[in-house]
Amino acid sequence: MQFKFDPNQPFQLDAIQAITDLFHGQARLEAAPQFSLGSSALAAVPNQLELEADEILANLQAIQTRNGITPDTELKTISADITTANGKTTCQFYNFSVEMETGTGKTYVYLRTALELYQQYGLRKFIIVVPSVAIREGVIKTLEITKKHFEALYGNLPIHSYEYDSGNLTQVRGFALTNSIEIMVMTLASFNKDLNVIYQSTDRLQGETPVHLIQVTRPVLILDEPQNMESDKSIDSLASLNPLMTLRYSATHRNPYNIVYRLTPFEAYRQNLVKRIEVYSITKEDDQAKPYIRLVSVDSDKRTVTAKVIIHQRQANGSLKEKSITIKPGDDLQQKAKRLEYEGYVVDEIEPFRKAVVFTNREVIFEGMEIGADKEDIFEAQIAQTVEEHFKKQAWLKPYGLKVLSLFFIDRVANYQGEDGKPGPIQETFDRVFNRIKANYPDWKNADPNQVKAAYFAQKKIKGELQFKDSSSGDSQDDKAVYDLIMKDKEQLLSFDEPVGFIFSHSALKEGWDNPNVFQICTLNQTVSDVKKRQEIGRGIRLAVNQAGERDHNPQVNILTVIANESYDRFVTSLQSEIALEYIEEIEARYGKPIGKLTEQERAQIAEEYGAEILPPRPTNANQRVKVSLKKGFELDPNFKELWERIKHKTRYAVKVDTEQLIQDVLKDIGRVEVKPPRLVMSKVALDVKDDDNLFQALVKSQAKSLKSLQDRYPLPNLVELMSERMKQLNPPVRLTRRTLLEIIRRAPEKAQQAMLENPQEFAIQAVKIIQEKLSDQLIEGIQYEKITDWYEMTQFESEFDSWQNYLVPSRKSPYDHIKYDSEIEKQFVEDMEHLEQVLYYVKLPGWFKVDTPIGTYNPDWAIVWKEGELESSDPVLYLVRETKGTTSAGGLRGDEKKKITCGEHHFEDALKVDYKVVTSAKELP
Repeated sequence: MQFKFDPNQPFQLDAIQAITDLFHGQARLEAAPQFSLGSSALAAVPNQLELEADEILANLQAIQTRNGITPDTELKTISADITTANGKTTCQFYNFSVEMETGTGKTYVYLRTALELYQQYGLRKFIIVVPSVAIREGVIKTLEITKKHFEALYGNLPIHSYEYDSGNLTQVRGFALTNSIEIMVMTLASFNKDLNVIYQSTDRLQGETPVHLIQVTRPVLILDEPQNMESDKSIDSLASLNPLMTLRYSATHRNPYNIVYRLTPFEAYRQNLVKRIEVYSITKEDDQAKPYIRLVSVDSDKRTVTAKVIIHQRQANGSLKEKSITIKPGDDLQQKAKRLEYEGYVVDEIEPFRKAVVFTNREVIFEGMEIGADKEDIFEAQIAQTVEEHFKKQAWLKPYGLKVLSLFFIDRVANYQGEDGKPGPIQETFDRVFNRIKANYPDWKNADPNQVKAAYFAQKKIKGELQFKDSSSGDSQDDKAVYDLIMKDKEQLLSFDEPVGFIFSHSALKEGWDNPNVFQICTLNQTVSDVKKRQEIGRGIRLAVNQAGERDHNPQVNILTVIANESYDRFVTSLQSEIALEYIEEIEARYGKPIGKLTEQERAQIAEEYGAEILPPRPTNANQRVKVSLKKGFELDPNFKELWERIKHKTRYAVKVDTEQLIQDVLKDIGRVEVKPPRLVMSKVALDVKDDDNLFQALVKSQAKSLKSLQDRYPLPNLVELMSERMKQLNPPVRLTRRTLLEIIRRAPEKAQQAMLENPQEFAIQAVKIIQEKLSDQLIEGIQYEKITDWYEMTQFESEFDSWQNYLVPSRKSPYDHIKYDSEIEKQFVEDMEHLEQVLYYVKLPGWFKVDTPIGTYNPDWAIVWKEGELESSDPVLYLVRETKGTTSAGGLRGDEKKKITCGEHHFEDALKVDYKVVTSAKELP
């Protein structure tokens, strides 16, 4: 299997452009050696940035405005004292952040961003800094599997990518001295201590110190999961590399600095870029014989120490209700819970250091632990549900070419693997449950539980060699094979030939590791942190990959089932409170309830007032899963037959470019292109000579820059050739005749003519962007569709599919007994159509019903049969196609949405003669 990558996903291209546009106005700089003033004269090839801070800030603000982000008023720079080959100095660098939901390809995005920064501006020295081994392995794997893809996309660029190895310091020399694109992957631990090899001078580098060679290159640091690198020590370590800037990529930024692009969880769900989530919650209820206590957190400040616990409180009607309370020393849980069962649970002491609460009956509970939960019984029920779900889902998805994986997060390593190498209680339970359930599934009845499971918890080094632990057998070589399978051989793990399908981990498989075919996550642990909960779910949120290495975008297939050992309401609340963190207290205070218990009407009100992105779609309750069935004989209904006959036909499109109109459209904008002439940038510092070792020492007593224009120093290049080559590198490539390009150049206004002379390379980059935009607009506006002798068959409708009760509306007027809705707008639209007498029939068009467009396929929403006037009148019956959106304003739609809707209009109205319109509600029908 080889993974396949789509180079034209709009959200990824937007994230890449958000970074590259930061440096708008800088010409592409060819590398020039820079000489170190240290003990040797090694010619390093550094990154260079000519733009002033105010120019970058203006670019930043324009990008933020474009991407719907409140513009920052200043650049968030970091300054730190560092030691270089020339002595102590101060390093100051820029910081820019990209926020992308887990599973949407941020590693791909930042790798491609690095290549674009080289293509456009000549930046060539990149260090990817990761906080863990798991993330490092994920990055190395992505570099490996995208190699051919990037070669096809960019040609044979001189790319060197590798993992930093303290035992192979010639890599560092190559990083500093070569003129190629250098991408080095480093863990933070490899350079966050003074004793690290990187800070030691060595004969292997002729007495040079490795970090000094890196410093002189002014590398661009790409931080993967930077929220794990926010301590003062971590920031000092990053500064020690003397970066030009840091580019920060995460779904859960702790400090976003200057954020340039944001793909929220809501948008990822809405665009079907990640799996939907459903939840099985397994808890023990109505056990009144035991007190239940769960310690959520221990909090302290200068004056008080408190703890938050969850108890089962007696209500006025005699029932028990789960209640979250804050306690302090001296509090009696018997009084708080109003239950005699809590006798003796008086808070004696709260220990912030141990994160523990000690009661007067001498029982101790630690943060994340429970008392009275009958954990073993709950664990067995969770494991059984996961195994059963795995068997069912694999039978369902095998025809799609999808192998199913289940991931277990456990509470303690010892519960899986004992110190003596024997299986722990969780492993024993899994084996017993697996053997019991497999008897009901013919494909699994001969499977051995030892062959289908694997575990990865941690790794350590002994005498320089990796030693792996926690395999079923306890043999270190087996453990290494398991490590390679889980962490490196992702393709093998996805193959039907590989028996392993159940993976156990503690905390090692978090950020940086995921597998697209994780369809079940079983939480055999108590996740306290909301961020950690979201990170755990992130391991299985990526869209599934089939045996051909292709993403499956079918939303009916891409469902992540979470088997949680806590109540469904609490799980939803915990999951969503992190996403809406800045609004959570305000919203909960307003409605007097946790976010997870808001009604659909309340959620819709919040979306209207705060913005739709505040709350992502509610994770569905797997206990409420139902089958949606196709009605028998639906194809005989005369309304459906006539409607389908009108809309079923496929079309092909033709585009015609009006060259003269294109030239005029380009000329309107090309006069606004601003460039700067190439110039020489000089930094001025004071130098002292150290008498003891005859070395120069740079002293930053004062700094000044003088700029000398290099305009007219070099012969003018062939501008048509420059623009033509640049257009070939676009995705997709743009092809215009040289005659058209020459005409644009010849007729360009005076300001543009001057820009061509001052900096032809930069002008070519900006002019090609304008041409691409105007050509795209013209292709859509002038598109023509014609009907072809091919159509969608009624037999393509699925006879049944799974959905959830809280996302369904019963239907009398459609081919299915229920309609699955994806938003409050759709829900209201369906309910209104069910009650409108004029709506005789309607169809929610399936995902496979697509219209081809120049910017990808388009799946329209609804096809409707509408009766004009009274039902018994002779007024005509209308056949309609409608798209439901939150707005009908073109300005309120995203660019691609607007363009695809335009194509849909031409497809239905021009080629099929079917009425087409965008509406916000059923009131706008017909």
